[in-house]
Amino acid sequence: MSSGPRAVATYDGKAPGNYVAGLGRGAIGFTTRSDIGPARDQPAPDMPQFGVQPTQMLAGNASSGAVQRAAAERASEDQVDESQFDEEYGYGGNLFGDTPYEEDDAEADRIYEAIDERMDERRKRRREQQLLENMKKYREERPKISDQFADLKRELATVPETDWEAIPDVGDHTLKLKQKKKADQYTPMTDAILQSGLGQSAATVQSSGMATPLGMGGMATPMGGMATPFGGGWGGAASVMAGGASSVMSGAVSQSGGLAQARGTVLSLKLDKMSDSVSGQTVVDPKGYLTDLNSIKINSDAEVGDIKKARLLLKSVTSTNPKHGPGWIAAARVEEFAGKMVSARALIKQGCETCPESEDVWLEAARLQSGENAKTILANAIHHLPQSVKIWMQAAELESELERKKTVLRRALEFVPNSVKLWRQAITLEEAGDAKIMLGRAVECVPHSVDMWLALARLETYENARKVLNQARGAIPSEPAIWITAAKLEEAHGHAEMVGKIIEKAVEVLTRDQVVIDREQWLKEAEAAEKAGAPLTCASIVRNSIWRGVEDDDRKRTWLDDAQSCLTRGSVETARAVHAHALSVFPTKMGLWKSAVDLERKHGTAESLDLMLGQATKLCPEAEILWLIWAKEKWMQRGDVPGAREVLVEAFKANPDSEEIWLAAAKLEWENDEFERAKILLQKAVDRAPTAKVWMKLALLEREKSPEGSGAELPTLDLGLTHFPDQEKLYLMAGQACEAQAAAEGGSVAMSDGSKDESKPALERAKAYYQAGLRRLPGCLALWKSAAALEVKMSGGTIVKGRSLLELARLKNPKSPELWLWAIRLESGKAGRNPKMAAALMAKALQECPDAGLLWAEEIKTAPRPQRRAKSMEALKRCDNDPLVIAAVAGLFVDERKLPKARKWFDRAVKIDESVGDVWAQYYAFEKAHGTAETQADVRQRCLAAEPKYGEVWCAVSKAPKNRRLPRDQVLEVAAQTFNDGEAP
Repeated sequence: MSSGPRAVATYDGKAPGNYVAGLGRGAIGFTTRSDIGPARDQPAPDMPQFGVQPTQMLAGNASSGAVQRAAAERASEDQVDESQFDEEYGYGGNLFGDTPYEEDDAEADRIYEAIDERMDERRKRRREQQLLENMKKYREERPKISDQFADLKRELATVPETDWEAIPDVGDHTLKLKQKKKADQYTPMTDAILQSGLGQSAATVQSSGMATPLGMGGMATPMGGMATPFGGGWGGAASVMAGGASSVMSGAVSQSGGLAQARGTVLSLKLDKMSDSVSGQTVVDPKGYLTDLNSIKINSDAEVGDIKKARLLLKSVTSTNPKHGPGWIAAARVEEFAGKMVSARALIKQGCETCPESEDVWLEAARLQSGENAKTILANAIHHLPQSVKIWMQAAELESELERKKTVLRRALEFVPNSVKLWRQAITLEEAGDAKIMLGRAVECVPHSVDMWLALARLETYENARKVLNQARGAIPSEPAIWITAAKLEEAHGHAEMVGKIIEKAVEVLTRDQVVIDREQWLKEAEAAEKAGAPLTCASIVRNSIWRGVEDDDRKRTWLDDAQSCLTRGSVETARAVHAHALSVFPTKMGLWKSAVDLERKHGTAESLDLMLGQATKLCPEAEILWLIWAKEKWMQRGDVPGAREVLVEAFKANPDSEEIWLAAAKLEWENDEFERAKILLQKAVDRAPTAKVWMKLALLEREKSPEGSGAELPTLDLGLTHFPDQEKLYLMAGQACEAQAAAEGGSVAMSDGSKDESKPALERAKAYYQAGLRRLPGCLALWKSAAALEVKMSGGTIVKGRSLLELARLKNPKSPELWLWAIRLESGKAGRNPKMAAALMAKALQECPDAGLLWAEEIKTAPRPQRRAKSMEALKRCDNDPLVIAAVAGLFVDERKLPKARKWFDRAVKIDESVGDVWAQYYAFEKAHGTAETQADVRQRCLAAEPKYGEVWCAVSKAPKNRRLPRDQVLEVAAQTFNDGEAP
């Protein structure tokens, strides 16, 4: 007996009921693909359950297991339909329907059901709300019959008991009774059928109809009794019967022919109704008949329904309140709208009988009638309402003859003598003599009518008009129009001294009677007096009313606004009076004097302007601008040089150290070729008023007096720079003088063969001036441009130094569109010839300066033709109010031959900024190329009035030494020619 551990009999026991040897590790026999079919890892549907003996399967029977496995696979394959497979949701069938339903599956289903219920509760409110909205929308589109009559049902609560009792009983309208009461319908037959039927009936009468009467049995007694009447025995009876049959046949024939005859008779009667019984010609007008058909109004179902509802409601209104006139009017108009004029006239007639005191009803009745009927209705209306002005006026309008109109109106004035409207209408129809008589009577009947008094005063003589106006003031003391008319009357007869007294008296009386004097209203009266040709009355009204209701601190601003408003409305005298009063209150305000001078310059005469400027310079002697305006007016507008000199002499006395007056005096002598006098004046100005502008003007005078390129102005410029080293224009003028001197000495470009260039020292000196200026004024862009151009010139066309100089300028002056533009043009010009570099610089420039119209205009002009429209759209988005961009877009339209649109855009460009001369030049160049003489003259006149002074080409042309004395219209011509020749940058 062994002492070791006892061995456990593991395999001695009985195997479980569902045990399959090797099933756990898959060792159940060797199978191939043909045995199991398609590869799907799915259990067989008849998998044995735990504790149940598998059928037809024994432990260790490999062949039996393989057979069962293959059978299960084939069954599974049969259950799965490949056509039901979806990539997103899988098979449409229940793939796991044969698997056991365990506790965890039930728990999962409960969890999912709870989640579904929770989500359904969360969406329930929104779903119900959506359902209600859909139902409401459906009800609005397809309302129920009960909803359509809901408002009428609610109104039934207000129906009185008498109306309920008046409702008739409801009869039996069922379909059965309608069918019983339906009349028989007969279809007419043709004559051929009637004739055939007639033949058959006649044959029947002859053959069988007489059989019984002629028989022996049936006629035994009758024949015996008829022996005497017949007299002839059987022969007589036969003859009678034969004759009766023939009469029946002839009667039937005549009856069938009569149908056709009757039909023709009816047709002839209808035609006779439409024909003239006298002449026999038809009175039916085909065109008029068609016109009547076209005039028939065809209403839609909705309109018919609305008309029926309105008719029902208005019937209720007129029946419940028959004395309410508007109800009858509304009812008649409903019938008129429905096209039933007869019903409308009948209703309004009933309304006139029911409401004889309503003038609106009578007027509506007259409107619905025409001609004499309307006059008859208005006559009846006047019988009931003799005091109605409207009815009398309507009656007068219906009369076509003038005399009958006058008769009606005079008759009306007998009944209504206090109607201003009737008097005015009656007086309008009369001649002057009769009108005066009627006005005399009118002011007695209606003394409160201002128009009557004023009209009578206008028709009377001067003395009588004064009396009439005095009477009017007594009748209506609080009416300003009477006082103003009296002032106009005195002014018209030359009594100017009385005008001011009358207006002052009017203000005093109106103030005493506590009449509010409205400032705005009195200004309107002043403008009306000006238009009536009474400027003294206008000025007196302004003087006595302009100051009312204005704060002391706001007087100047308010009065200037009033004057501008009057000028806008074309009331020059009123604006002049406002200025006169303002200057009397503020005699030393230069702004008021300038505004008054502008008014006289535009709308006054030379004498009035001289008078105004004399008063202005006398009261404001220190105002340099007033002296300069006076001198310029005498010199430029009238050509009075001695008079301008006298003005400037007086200005020197009042302002001895004024730079502007010294320069104006020098310019006067300069422009009149008095160079020595101009030089003396400028030298005195250097001593008395030494400014940079005086030194610059003196240098310009020296340059013009000396030959071109002599450099005579350089000493003056050097001296000016010693006094004003920060004046950029002096550096620019000195550099330009050196460049001109170099060009005059033998060329401005260095020689490529290394030969000596005599102009090099002058260019070096110009470079020194530019460098000195840049050291002191690094923010001066013009100096950078001139220095870069000089570097290119000195390098023989090489742009390296010019490019570097402009890059340095951009570093010191960031976000400068001008510097970017010059750099781009340097690269794309004849010297650079590098369009790619220019395009890259343009891209950088637009990134740094995205709102620069100068750059966008250049981009539009230089872009390839297919891209220009897109560039234009982008430019307009960035800066749509830049005149250069607008002009560039106009140039694009010119290239596309859209001339009207180009003209419109050019006009828009000059309206945005009138001071840009380049835009005017492009506009004028366009008109010269594509416009007419009228359009060219219009652009030229507008340009002269705008006085432009900016622009690259404009400044280059106007400031060139040879063009210094060119008038502005000639500068426009030269600049336009520059653009047309393609020489503009």
